[in-house]
Amino acid sequence: MHLKRIHLLSDRYPTGDHYPFNLPIFRKTASIDLTSPVTMFVGENGTGKSTLLRAIAMKCKIHIWEGMERTRFHHNPYEREMYRYIDAEWASGPVPGSFFASEIFRNFAVNLDEWASMSPANLDYFGGKSLMEQSHGQCHMSFFKSRFKITGLYLLDEPENALSPGRQIELLRLLGEMGADGHAQFIIATHSPILLALPGAVLFSFDAAPIGRVRYEDTEHYRIYREFMADRKKYLL
Repeated sequence: MHLKRIHLLSDRYPTGDHYPFNLPIFRKTASIDLTSPVTMFVGENGTGKSTLLRAIAMKCKIHIWEGMERTRFHHNPYEREMYRYIDAEWASGPVPGSFFASEIFRNFAVNLDEWASMSPANLDYFGGKSLMEQSHGQCHMSFFKSRFKITGLYLLDEPENALSPGRQIELLRLLGEMGADGHAQFIIATHSPILLALPGAVLFSFDAAPIGRVRYEDTEHYRIYREFMADRKKYLL
């Protein structure tokens, strides 16, 4: 374990009227204890999972491969300020890491291709094949298999997005193996009932304040999938 605890400093929030500081879960949660090599954030869309995950990355000085900034219709000046109001408590000092989100992963893959044009050996790390020449699912798994071998903190935002159920099971096994080895720690925001089923993972629900631990069988994701598989016709009428 590298990261032991995240503290949310709600008494210092700059506003209570704007996202994400207006979310009850961030105002009523004092800290999140990280006691397992794999921690899962689970909850409905808009509950703040990805926002907190990004804030943790920024607080831990983990680079996020963002694309070009574009003009937005409505700009929220507080949207990316959460990292200023959390503290990260390490077990034995900071470690390196990486942040993964499928919608921004292409930015990394494009940069890698540019580096490889000057030094093809850069691709050896990923099996000698350009990530741009693989399907989304294939290139994501190539990245995971190579990157997770390195000691570090890994933050994954809905990594299941481009993965088939079979690939998700492959990732599930990889997370279990790398976490058990003791060198890698994972914090994952996910909607995947496959990934949520990882034995030994600790799940935190963002569906009610404060953020708290939840059993796999008590998640909405498990319940909805179970009921759908048991009687899918009921949902199609």
